[in-house]
Amino acid sequence: MKLVKDNENKIIEANKVSDKEAEEAFKTILSWIGEDPAREGLLETPKRVVKAYKEYFSGYNEDPTKILDKTFGDVDGYDDMVIQKNISVQSHCEHHMAPIIGKAHVAYIPKERVVGLSKLARVVEVFSKRLQTQERLTMQIAKTLMDSLDAKGVAVTIDSTHQCMTMRGIKKEQASTVTNYYLGKFKDDLSYQNRYLRFISISKD
Repeated sequence: MKLVKDNENKIIEANKVSDKEAEEAFKTILSWIGEDPAREGLLETPKRVVKAYKEYFSGYNEDPTKILDKTFGDVDGYDDMVIQKNISVQSHCEHHMAPIIGKAHVAYIPKERVVGLSKLARVVEVFSKRLQTQERLTMQIAKTLMDSLDAKGVAVTIDSTHQCMTMRGIKKEQASTVTNYYLGKFKDDLSYQNRYLRFISISKD
């Protein structure tokens, strides 16, 4: 039995599936779609797909709270918002396992300590590398930052396209989805929300 973290970051038990068993499953899928898994071009495909899936879903093996363990207090009393814009998001929807591609914007208001800037992007990355809905992904990032940093407020925005909408089903190629989640001062004080939204809408050009 293997211990893993689910989408809510809770420890659960899961049966360990070997790489070989996963490769056999992908061979079955190749046969199901009408292909011949024994033909030359597909001989190594199951192994490659298993390797790719380990990367796509590596977030199940990481604890985002540990990323935020180290903070810094030598900031001369800085207490305004810290915003990181345009963090790339690559995830997969849990309904069709189709890619979700977009950008995240993250802001927090420190109480006494700040975290290294790369850690904000790492938290986005960990939660993105799991089967997701965009709504839950947005909330998970915000709540983890709020709790782990003991922040005065957190805001998270994700703007993305879902290939379950663009490549199948309704096939609306230009449709994008925007989700927001606010905690603390960003939720209680509209002036913080408005400033945050203004900052993330400013173009670099």
